[in-house]
Amino acid sequence: MNNVRRRIRLTAISLPPRICRGGSRAYGTHPPIVHATTSLLSVLLVALCCALFALPTRAGEIKLPPEAVQAMDKMYSGDPDAAIAILRNLEQSRPENPLAFLLEGEARWWKIYCANLEIKYGMIDAWKRGKKPEDEAFLLLADKVVDLAHAQIAKSDTADMHFYAGMGLALKVRLDVLRGENRAVAHAGVVARSEFLRALELDPQMADATAGLGLYNYYVDSLSTTVKILRFFMGIPGGSRTEGIREMQIGIDRGVVTPVEMRFHLARNLRTFDYQYERAILVAQPLVERYPGNPVFLLLLGNLNAEMGRPVKTAEYLQAALNVASQPAAADCCSACPSCPACSTRVREIAKAFLGSSN
Repeated sequence: MNNVRRRIRLTAISLPPRICRGGSRAYGTHPPIVHATTSLLSVLLVALCCALFALPTRAGEIKLPPEAVQAMDKMYSGDPDAAIAILRNLEQSRPENPLAFLLEGEARWWKIYCANLEIKYGMIDAWKRGKKPEDEAFLLLADKVVDLAHAQIAKSDTADMHFYAGMGLALKVRLDVLRGENRAVAHAGVVARSEFLRALELDPQMADATAGLGLYNYYVDSLSTTVKILRFFMGIPGGSRTEGIREMQIGIDRGVVTPVEMRFHLARNLRTFDYQYERAILVAQPLVERYPGNPVFLLLLGNLNAEMGRPVKTAEYLQAALNVASQPAAADCCSACPSCPACSTRVREIAKAFLGSSN
């Protein structure tokens, strides 16, 4: 019996690592009791081996359903209405998940942004404008994203839900900036920052949450000196423009939800605040290459090349934007507001004005 026990111990010690991959090995003609015991030990060691050496799920990666991927492609290709139609179906099938509502908010924001484009200081952007009746529906949608995310957090505190909550607040920030609601911008921005930080506490590798935090860090460090002094007295956390750029680049390189948004924001910011036009072109160029039918991306590249004193490239991009905007539009971006210009109309006006001024 002692010999049997000794054999069992030796067999357990000498089991090969390759059994983790489902392999097995015959061990000669041991007595039946040895075979039974070694089989049990093999099973236990297989479980332990696989638990230790199995490849983990990639941290920080949000899983997108196919419908969300399709909607994002439509949205960034310049057809937010088609994206919204897809997302409405996803909202109905997953009414408790904030993702589809967040992406609908993003699609609606692109329509608002495009419809409010202007040329100021030689730059094409959506500058300040007053409140409009249709703003309320957008803000309610952003609130729904935050509320749904918090409802899920109450059940299980997860990084992705904090990210969604932060992005829902970021939607509100964008509209409040457009409306000149500085207090609302500060409040929503600080709360969004807290959501992104909590997401990164739960999952330090979440690239999308890192990118969201990067936007905050960049913008808060881009404020004027006077506003920075007020920020200090109001207790608004500071940021770093350099760190913000680094964090946005992480979202571009490794994000799932934010790469296109971050690429656009980074190129825009490098132009508007840092005057790094060549670098901005390098950041923005992939947008046009992947989504040549998006007139907003074409206008940005045209504007950047104009800043670099490249009239031929400027005209090329602006003419392309004009051609895209001259195609039949799917729907008016502001159907609830007849006095609001459609995106395609605004793009044509901007492109023609810019082309005329460069001649």
